[in-house]
Amino acid sequence: MQKDAYTLILEAIEAGLYKPGDRLVESELAERLGVSRTPVREALQRLETQAMLTRDGRSLIVASLDHNQLAELYAVRSELEGLAARLAARHATDEEIRVLRGMVEDDSRLLSGDPRALSRANKRFHRQIHLASHNRFLVQQLDLVHRSMALMANTSLAAEGRSEVALAEHDRIVAAIEARDGAAAYEALRVHISRAFETRLRVDAGELRLKD
Repeated sequence: MQKDAYTLILEAIEAGLYKPGDRLVESELAERLGVSRTPVREALQRLETQAMLTRDGRSLIVASLDHNQLAELYAVRSELEGLAARLAARHATDEEIRVLRGMVEDDSRLLSGDPRALSRANKRFHRQIHLASHNRFLVQQLDLVHRSMALMANTSLAAEGRSEVALAEHDRIVAAIEARDGAAAYEALRVHISRAFETRLRVDAGELRLKD
């Protein structure tokens, strides 16, 4: 199925092709995507309504998150992700749990690689937990949260030492889900998100270096 202009632009932002502060020009996007300007204009209006884009004079730029917005986003993400893990421990099928375990094993081979590849693998892992919760309304809310996460210029997994720790945290999350221990799964995922937020704050404060 052919993707529409909205999906293509959103995916470009999520992939880091357009970063916070980048100006999006309707005519350039239409040429790049190979579509007319009308669907691009409609897509930009929709993204502006969703606070993914903001106005700078007459121009639309990719939005950025200030410190307070970042804290608010992580607070919501922590609770919703924790709930997803709790529900996954209760409702995930054996097949879904085996997929999660396989993801942890596969991702261990990415540790020395590109932070962007790690970020994509991390998104797949979290998305699998969302789906394993078997709660469509929770999945919808988490989709919105993760869309806003695209407004961060860098992934916390790019910080030195974070990817190894994050993978160990993923392992504990899956172990709790395997054990059908909802409380432990909830806590393990909340700790995981809290440490990711702390890592991001330390990077922003200059205490941690990003990988070259």
